[in-house]
Order: sequence, then C-alpha cells, then structure tokens
Amino acid sequence: MPKAIWNGQTIAESDKVETIEGNIYFPEEAVNRAFLKPSSTSSNCPWKGQARYYTVLVDGQENPDAAWYYPNPKPAAKSVKRHVAFWRGVEIVTT
Repeated sequence: MPKAIWNGQTIAESDKVETIEGNIYFPEEAVNRAFLKPSSTSSNCPWKGQARYYTVLVDGQENPDAAWYYPNPKPAAKSVKRHVAFWRGVEIVTT
C-alpha cells in the first residue's frame, strides 16, 4: 500500500491512489491533515489547471510547499480532484 513519509511520520496511506506523470496522488481522506499547513503558493499546469500547496509540518520541522493538490482540475485531470501529491523529500513507499 503506498505511503507518504516525512521526518519519520506517515502523512498519507492508501491503496486507492492515482498516478499521473510519475506522481502518486493520495485521496484526501487518506491524508493526515494534522501534518499539513496551507500555503499561499500556487502554480499552473497547462493541462491539469491551477495547483495549490501545503507545507508539511512534523515535530516542529517544516517542509515548505511539499504537498500539492488541484482544487478544480481541468477535465483531462479530473481523476486527481480531491487528491494530494507530495515531493521535496517526502518519501513515497509503494511496497
């Protein structure tokens, strides 16, 4: 079952993930929101739409903008609606 781990904590875990462009997107309900802090950062993908970010916060350590999601993805990326992906040192374990 895929897991997202940072600073020794499991942030997300689910066997119902979406994989796009090599990134694993976890369903919102599989993400422990206690480890996420909203960020003001956003970016734009030509085919997925506007992404918003979270800072991952574990044991007082912050990993800025290490999680992202598409609140209103474009039709081609509708499968990632209500999903969160991770990067910037967040380890994705798939075994």
